Amino acid sequence: MRGLIHSPGCADLKPYERDNIRRMTGYTWGEQPSDAEVIKLNTNENPYPPSPAVAAALKDFDVARLRRYPPPLADGFREQAAAVHGVDRDWLIATNGGDELLRLLVTTFLEPGRPLATTAPSYSLYPVLAAIQNCPTVEVPLTEGHGLPPDLAARANAAGAGLTCVVNPHAPTGALFAVDELDQLAAELDGLLLIDEAYVDFVDPELGHDSIALLRRHDNVVLLRTMSKGYALAGLRFGYGIAPPHLIAPMLGKTRDSYNLDLLAQVLATAALSDQAWARDNWDKVRAERACLQAGLEALGLQIPPSQANFLLARVPAGNDAEALKQSLQAAGILVRHFTAPGLEDCLRISVGTDRENEALLEHLRAGLS
Repeated sequence: MRGLIHSPGCADLKPYERDNIRRMTGYTWGEQPSDAEVIKLNTNENPYPPSPAVAAALKDFDVARLRRYPPPLADGFREQAAAVHGVDRDWLIATNGGDELLRLLVTTFLEPGRPLATTAPSYSLYPVLAAIQNCPTVEVPLTEGHGLPPDLAARANAAGAGLTCVVNPHAPTGALFAVDELDQLAAELDGLLLIDEAYVDFVDPELGHDSIALLRRHDNVVLLRTMSKGYALAGLRFGYGIAPPHLIAPMLGKTRDSYNLDLLAQVLATAALSDQAWARDNWDKVRAERACLQAGLEALGLQIPPSQANFLLARVPAGNDAEALKQSLQAAGILVRHFTAPGLEDCLRISVGTDRENEALLEHLRAGLS
């Protein structure tokens, strides 16, 4: 038919991608089904709704305000976060999810070609962001008991790593690294240390875990926090970083996107952070359900290492296939996560759900385990 424009075949296309982008593999996210009846225990979301203060702020929001650009630095949120954490506002940057902070750290502080160091296993976005910057990733295995590698700093320094990323509580194991260990790691590293505290709100309070003091003892430490997990706002995409001002300033004033956070997100995130009483009650409920879920899984023969996050890493009993179990649960409308990384092939990572969701999971596992 005349007048049609035909797309060229792939073989005819000129390669416009940078070579490193063409070679790399992108991030693989967990399933996000549209069916609200699916039990989602695969992406570590909070099983409970956000604070009522969020709903009230949304109800009162004047949509006429959307005709103007939002506050460029999210100062209202930063003031609230500063009060929560006992630091000055210039120690904070608000970002479009914690992932934007990770990207800012890589593009601001990691020269192309200079390695990023992390543990193995770890958050799978780290090597993706490094590859985008054309940087290799140095992965140092956890100890046999999921501990922080004692040679992490030495190996990162030997490789010339400019940035070392540690998730704490760790993902996907749930292990908590002591502040003293991180203190020593920061002192030994030649480059920056990013402590990714996406799950820190779920740490048992009696442990007294608090890494804020590390920021005053070291000039190379950045803490990542998110509103996605502890504040039940994963759909909002709001995170923040806490660090000395000399690390915040270049990201805030140079490499951050202009107006990176929309006005509605700023209003709702600030409302959530202001309701600390609700947040602490939420964290208590998640911790209680975590203990119940762990007991139920162990009664079925699954091995569960101690977790201080809102998920459990469950090693399936011998004679069972973890991927097959995952598929069986999915067929029943229950999503969990299976990894193929070395050492995790026989494990399922299971987010803590409500008591109803957890019981449904246990019921299907009872029928599916051999």
